[in-house]
Amino acid sequence: MSDRQLCVMTAASSSLKFVLYDVSSSAPRRILFGLVDGIGSLKARLQMNSSDGRSMRDTRFHVPDQAAALAALADLHDGPLSSGGLAGFGHRVVHGGPDYAAPVLLTPGTVASIEALHTLAPMHNPPAVEVIKALAERYPGVPQVACFDTAFHRNHPSVADRYAVPDDLYRDGVRRYGFHGLSYEHITARLGDVAPGVALGRVVVAHLGTGASMCAIAGGRSIDSSMGLSAVDGLPMGTRSGSVDPSLVIWLQRTKGWSLDQVENYLHLECGLKGLSGISDDIPTLLESDVPSAKMAVDYFVHHVARFAGAMAAAMGGIDAMVFTGSVGERSAPLRIRVLNRLGFLGFVPDGAANEAGGPLLTHPESPRPAYMIPTDMELVIARHTLSLIGRGAA
Repeated sequence: MSDRQLCVMTAASSSLKFVLYDVSSSAPRRILFGLVDGIGSLKARLQMNSSDGRSMRDTRFHVPDQAAALAALADLHDGPLSSGGLAGFGHRVVHGGPDYAAPVLLTPGTVASIEALHTLAPMHNPPAVEVIKALAERYPGVPQVACFDTAFHRNHPSVADRYAVPDDLYRDGVRRYGFHGLSYEHITARLGDVAPGVALGRVVVAHLGTGASMCAIAGGRSIDSSMGLSAVDGLPMGTRSGSVDPSLVIWLQRTKGWSLDQVENYLHLECGLKGLSGISDDIPTLLESDVPSAKMAVDYFVHHVARFAGAMAAAMGGIDAMVFTGSVGERSAPLRIRVLNRLGFLGFVPDGAANEAGGPLLTHPESPRPAYMIPTDMELVIARHTLSLIGRGAA
């Protein structure tokens, strides 16, 4: 492995995603990618694939924490960490707080400031910092860069940035941050190629996956987002509740006697589609089920995606196009067409055959407004930012 390779990592509470790039040419080229899932269990799973999707490894083993997952990857002779000769590491860090509006080269000071944000992203920031520290110990001197999901949204107008709370809380960092910014950054760039006629117009982008959010983008800039202080806000998600009345937290503590940790885990891990259906947090599984609660969960999700699409359009004073992305947005044609049918009042006329084929254009040529499916690639965005900051040349 040469120093012309770069590794991008995304850490979550029980998983570690990795992508290895060759950066010897003008643009990063994916070499391999994979995931360690089920971290903390006795049956964690390592999956690793070549750039063309061919399976290289599929192994189950015990991985107690993120550091152990990294050690396992380092022991692979053909893995992303099989040598210390990497040019650098790029990280997806979910929450950047009020101070980080751009990627940063990691130092002990920046790592400490990210740690201070742990309570705002308890399922994402702590494991990311754990990985950053473990890599710094294992590969001293190799530069690391943090790219923040909140950065894309940091220039929101004040009416979209603030809550209706006193200014002292705002100065303490209580504000509407928005998330999935790395995905929205990629889609904004890709729109110039896929749909140049609307790229600088008013576009609603729906990032729909296990985590889900929507963003109003006008002139290539984020105007508003469905997510707020934390990534549990907004749309219902796989296991996250989405927006709830804040009094629910008080009610659960007073009536159920729950601790803050219990409430936090409940809203992050036991609600959303999983809680509504009682079956699964997976949209394809729910679409195939004939259980009434599964149908209701899908109906609920469609209703709120359409609802937030209208809200995002209102934030921009209109809408010129819509984009679906994220694992569900990219792969679930039935969900896309149901959402578009709900948005007929905004001028979207879906093309069933085009939608089934995956687009990119999902609407009829005569549709007053177009909708698209554009695959996201947050890792590529991170790779480019990392290269720029470590001085290897922007790609």
